[in-house]
Amino acid sequence: MKNAIRICVIAALATGLAACSKNNAPETLPPEPAGIGGDTGGQQTGGIVPGSNADFLAQMNGRNVIYFDTDKYDIDATDQAALRAQAEWLQRYPGKRASIEGHADERGTRDYNLALGERRANSAKNYLVSLGIDAGRLNVVSHGKERPVALGSNEQAWAQNRRAATITID
Repeated sequence: MKNAIRICVIAALATGLAACSKNNAPETLPPEPAGIGGDTGGQQTGGIVPGSNADFLAQMNGRNVIYFDTDKYDIDATDQAALRAQAEWLQRYPGKRASIEGHADERGTRDYNLALGERRANSAKNYLVSLGIDAGRLNVVSHGKERPVALGSNEQAWAQNRRAATITID
């Protein structure tokens, strides 16, 4: 009986090793699952799903962020162009929602910068609404000075941190 069990175990191991050998590899691979590279029937281009936040960021090419002067929250001509591009994208995808995050530089108190960040985000939201985007699709949040993109205590860093960034919600 023990010899029969040993023979079965050896046969099973030999079969398993033979299955793992390179000579048993299939000649062709099965197709990739839908949504991962390759041809996906027009659902995806370049690995980016249309209507996703990645698509939004690619289409905006940096215009998802607008910048402000010190202690200001007004929308200038450059900001208007960026917000028009955002509105066009949002109009193409009416089911998408977005969050507009307001930021400030490190100067000023925490409370002052939270209020300033909120004013900046609301300015961007109000402009998008004026372009026909439903206000219910837009969420506003202020991070004040808590999430800088540039570290440093100089005008160059401060200028990068005085911003409102739009992020789509998937």
